[in-house]
Formats: sequence, structure tokens, C-alpha cells
Amino acid sequence: MKCRFCASELRNVFLDLGSAPPSNAFLTAEALCAPETYFPLKLFTCGTCRLVQVDEVQSHDALFAPDYAYYSSFSRSWLAHSERYVSEAVTKLRLGQDSLVMEIASNDGYLLQYVTARGIPCVGIEPTSGTAKVAQQKGIETLIQFFSRKFAVEFVQQRRTADLIVANNVLAHVPDLNDFIAGLAVALANEGTISVEFPHLLELVAHRQFDTVYHEHFSYFSLHTVQAAFAAYGLRIWDVEQLPTHGGSLRIWAAHQHSTHTETPAVAALLAVEAQAGMLDDAFYEGFQIQADAVKNACLAFLLEQRRTGRKVAGYGAAAKGNTLLNYAGVRPDLLPYVVDASPYKQGQWLPGSRIPVVDESRLREDRPDFVLILPWNLREEIVNQLHYIREWSGQFVVAVPHLAIL
Repeated sequence: MKCRFCASELRNVFLDLGSAPPSNAFLTAEALCAPETYFPLKLFTCGTCRLVQVDEVQSHDALFAPDYAYYSSFSRSWLAHSERYVSEAVTKLRLGQDSLVMEIASNDGYLLQYVTARGIPCVGIEPTSGTAKVAQQKGIETLIQFFSRKFAVEFVQQRRTADLIVANNVLAHVPDLNDFIAGLAVALANEGTISVEFPHLLELVAHRQFDTVYHEHFSYFSLHTVQAAFAAYGLRIWDVEQLPTHGGSLRIWAAHQHSTHTETPAVAALLAVEAQAGMLDDAFYEGFQIQADAVKNACLAFLLEQRRTGRKVAGYGAAAKGNTLLNYAGVRPDLLPYVVDASPYKQGQWLPGSRIPVVDESRLREDRPDFVLILPWNLREEIVNQLHYIREWSGQFVVAVPHLAIL
């Protein structure tokens, strides 16, 4: 296996979670009667460019199928985050009615709806037809296909270059990283800006966030690695922000090398933080397996203890990260009988691997569990506020990452 950016041979294992089905491959009632396909879930660290990555064991066409179950608009906090971002970007980049905003992996229009509301022309690029059609119903132009250099060339020939290209939480999902970044360079206007958000590898390691590893995430990034990858295609990062989203993310602002954007001190400062943390050395990437196993074992021990003592536990949030945790820990319905989720696209289905049913929120009031295990721990404040009523029967909230905690 070779590095998807620099093509160096990969020898150093960062994390091995065994095998699991794709984390968003939810099961229908009919599918419960059929076998599931499991794929290896092993990450490697490139000793040359420090990109952490999983092999493309399943085609991204299969991972992001028409029935893809993730719809961004079902998280109120993510909508608020996106609305704030649009407001800041419009001011920062002085966007107006003569501008063009392109969002890659635009999902159900969760972000572009705020661009449209400001009267700024925009277009979404989204490969999963189910989410794309929801965006189209909102009046947002959405092209149903994967972004690539070939797509960018054709788009620019037929239309124009973009003044802002937004790629939030998509860089990790790209199997051909070089082709994707080359496409960004083609689609970007001379003085345009690319804005990319992605989980920060430094935070993943520091806070034991192994459950953010799944087949759809092909790569895991430091600022150092992203800077090198962008520079290879004539792009430079001129600003960076640290965000609390997804357990700790970065938002980079990039442009053509020749553009007039001035680099802020934040870029050099964060590069120095990464270097000081040891991210340029092999030792930083060693020992993470032990941390992941500690989280898994603590979660499993908690569920086994509640079963032994007769206390009821329910799950909340049929998120991909939850599926990684449950499958690695070997949790099945005997320990976690159901998971509640707000999305009607997931309700009435079963989690991949664990085959735990996904139900709507009314089940909590009926069942009155002693504990609610919050699987998308990055949304725990939103979920605790939403489900505050479980306190009426002395119910308690639990998270497993970065360590088991009863809230």
C-alpha cells in the first residue's frame, strides 16, 4: 500500500480496529436476513508526509450511494455553525451578487441555504442523490456527482471559476487526494478562496477519538500535511482557525500562490504547535492502539455492569462514530437494545454490524432508561438539552470518549 498523497510505501500501523461494515450502511428489515460485508479498518501513518490513512477497501461510489443516510440539517448546532460561517465568510471575503460560491459535498443544502438567503449565486456538488434532491427542493442548484479535476475543468469551461469554494468535512472522504486538490486549483478564481474544515489529527490523538475512524474517512490530517498537499498544486494556506466542531477541527483558508491574500500569524503559530507536540516525529503516532482499547474496554465494562445489575441503557445518535465504537467493542442488542435518532431517514432501520434497531425519541419516554449513552459525543450539549426530561425519572447521560463519564 502506498501513501495517497506522496506515494511512499506505508509500513507503520497507526490503528487496527479489525473488520467492520461501512458505518453508514444501515440495514432494512429485509437486509437483516442477508449477510453483511465486512472490510478491514486499519490505519497507516506515512513516514514521509505524516498523512494518516486507511486503504480504499471499498469504492467511494459504494460508500456514498443514493441511499446515504447522513443528512446534515438534523443537527441544530451544525446549522447554527453553518449560518455563522456564511456570515463571517461574506464579510471576510466581501462576497456579493457578482460572486459565485461553490460547495463540495453540499449534502441537503444545510449551508448553501444561508448563501441563497443573501442573494449570492451558489452551486452545490453532491454525489448522494437522496440528500441532493432535498437541497434541490429548497431551491438550491445542486449537481449530483463527485467533484474531481475533470469535473472542475468542464465546469469552468461551461460556467466560470468560483470566488469561494467550501469543502467542509469532505477532504477526509476523498480517496484520490491529489486529483481532488488539483480540481480545487482549477475551479478557483485568481483571487478566490478555498475554505476547508476537517478534524484535526492532533485533537484525535490527544482526546482518544478513535471512533472517528471509519471507511468513509480515507485520511486524517495535520496542518503540516494539508499545507504540503495544497502547495503541490500551487495553493497556499493564508489563514487557519481552530474550531470546537467534531471534537476539534481546523478551518483553513487557501488561495493561489500568486494571489494577494496576506498570510496571518495563525498559520505559523499552529505549525509550531504541531511541531512542539511531536507531529513530525514517529513517536507521536505510536501507542494510539492502547488508548483506543482503553476506551473500548471501559465502554463494554459499563454496559456489562448495567446488564448485571438490571439497569436499562439506551443509545442516542445513530452516528458513524457510534457504529465504530459499538462494532469494535462487539456490542449487540443484548447490551444496548435500541438507539434513538432524530432523522426519519434512519428510524426504522438497524445499525450496521451490531444490528441494533434505530427508533424515534418517543421510545425514551415509554421505556424510561436509567442511562442514555450519547454516541455522537461531539453533540453532547445539544443532546443533553434536548433530552433534559430524562432527569424526571433520575435518568443519566453517559459518554464513552475520551473516557467513560456519567454527566
